Amino acid sequence: MRFSDQFLEEIRQRLPITQVVGEHVLWDKRKSQPGKGDMWACCPFHAEKSPSFHADDRRGIYHCFGCGASGDHFRFLTEKAGMSFPEAVEKLAGMAGVPMPARDERTEQREAAQKGLVEVMELAAKYYEAALSHNIGARARGYLFDRGVSAASQTRFRIGFSPDSRNGLKEHLAANGVSAQAMLDAGLVTSRDDDPLTYDRFRNRVMFPITDFRGRIIAFGGRALSSDVPAKYLNSPETSLFSKRQTLYNGQSARAAAREGATVIVVEGYLDVIAAVAAGFEGTVAPLGTALTEEHLQLLWRMAEVPVLCFDGDKAGLKAAERAMDLVLPHLKPGQTVKIATLPEGQDPDDLIKAQGRQAFADVIDKARSLSDMLWSLETGGLVPEAPEERAALQARLRERANSIQDQTVRFHYQQAFDEKLKAFFAPIRQGRDSQRGGGGRPGYGKSGAYGFPSRGTPRSVVSDTLRNSRLVRGGPGIETTPREATIIQTLVNHPALVEDKFEVLAALDCETPTAQKVLSDILALAVRHHDISAPDMQAALGARGHGPVLDRMAETLVRQGVWQVGSDTALADAETGLSHALALHNKKVQLNRELKAAEAALGEDPSDETFERLRDIKNQITTVDGTEALIEGFGSLSGRATRSF
Repeated sequence: MRFSDQFLEEIRQRLPITQVVGEHVLWDKRKSQPGKGDMWACCPFHAEKSPSFHADDRRGIYHCFGCGASGDHFRFLTEKAGMSFPEAVEKLAGMAGVPMPARDERTEQREAAQKGLVEVMELAAKYYEAALSHNIGARARGYLFDRGVSAASQTRFRIGFSPDSRNGLKEHLAANGVSAQAMLDAGLVTSRDDDPLTYDRFRNRVMFPITDFRGRIIAFGGRALSSDVPAKYLNSPETSLFSKRQTLYNGQSARAAAREGATVIVVEGYLDVIAAVAAGFEGTVAPLGTALTEEHLQLLWRMAEVPVLCFDGDKAGLKAAERAMDLVLPHLKPGQTVKIATLPEGQDPDDLIKAQGRQAFADVIDKARSLSDMLWSLETGGLVPEAPEERAALQARLRERANSIQDQTVRFHYQQAFDEKLKAFFAPIRQGRDSQRGGGGRPGYGKSGAYGFPSRGTPRSVVSDTLRNSRLVRGGPGIETTPREATIIQTLVNHPALVEDKFEVLAALDCETPTAQKVLSDILALAVRHHDISAPDMQAALGARGHGPVLDRMAETLVRQGVWQVGSDTALADAETGLSHALALHNKKVQLNRELKAAEAALGEDPSDETFERLRDIKNQITTVDGTEALIEGFGSLSGRATRSF
């Protein structure tokens, strides 16, 4: 219903905003002045260590000077508690002692009719539950057993069974005083055009009740037990209670879990939700018989600022992910985005959890990638375009993506991030070509090339066999991490300030070893949560996540090999220089390995001299990268080192 401005203002005037906010934060005693209604706390909308969130009773607003969140009483409850606006108004009116306004007669009639339909849906749910536990539900119980749905999950989600009968539910509802029109309005019975006689809509199906965000059953989803039916899954039709575009399966429970810190995860179907919740992922939801909609997106953002959208790893799943990204992009706001998680090909969450356990699904969610990272991967495919026209086309596509974002601030940062990615993406190739041409090098590199090659000769002619075969650049089979990965990670651990400076490049980094990828992911996650994290705190947090022994082995390896620029006593500028070159060499190596696979495949299809020469050229480039580290005039001088090489 609509509320008058006077009514809403009366609530604001009677109710201090600090009282509303105070139910969700701990006030900072040093900065707050309770007598003046001037209160400070750590922001409930983003992670921070020092209080930058302010609530002002005189103005009736809150504002965070860190993330920019701001609003009044009603906005706080809709954004933080995930309430709808009418729910927030009703709660605040009760707190303020302001009676709710009288509703008009038409509204009262509509709500009374809806209440009656809710009662009808509850009767139907109990009928289906009873049928599942009866002898008639034996086959349905067998199906649930085969799918690993426990008795506890059946009870929690109120799963039932619709018997293979045209009139079973219809007769049950009629016996309980439900009219034929109410059955139609609830979507529980249907009819054919040539036969006005109604019959049960759901027959011989496992039944999944669908609730709204108040926990009321508003629809059903039925999974067929027969293979000869047109639709394996059948949902209730749109009714005055149910709109599939504005409903999420398990939405109410997931919203409550999200308030307690659970990750909101979007999967495809009922059984995926049930399996994930049973494994402890309480914030899991699913859309209902439709792709993700803008309405779904707004519901998700009321629950969490960064929900995770989980897709299958096959072509269909990647197509669905692309459609979802196109949907999300225009609606991004500061701090409001999504992450994309990709499942192993051929497995959905239900399959994965049953086959490999909870941790396998947790790993998928932990490795969820940012929206910008996924868009970058989608547009580049991991390959650096060679022709200037192709590079220009890539830049144009990325700019078009960024320009679709409606929020000006987010649009600017996406444009900036894509520009930085392009610069880093193309830089290794440009640098390598400069050195191979024997040019004078890039500005600021003295008489050496971009990677420190002399001005004359090819890279291969100046790389010694000793350096080429060094474990610092080669690693070895079965290694835990490569030394270059250790260099990158140890630099970030000892100089966390560099994480933010290189965040986009690091987020897109493709490590060669799973161990390095996991450590790097945790480093990025910690830096996001704690922007000013110190080196000791970073080390302690990584140790708490089980990475301590790995980091110790990395440090020992680098000390033995004389890699000094990663140390905590190294000047920040020197550490940044070393990190930049390690990243450039790493990305070039990863790119060349991809090109090598493509060249090997091409040679198998076309064993010509041209394809063989292409393969040999790529292998030579890989050898060059593996035997090259930066040689920069004056590198290390800020750290008290005279040497030019690291």
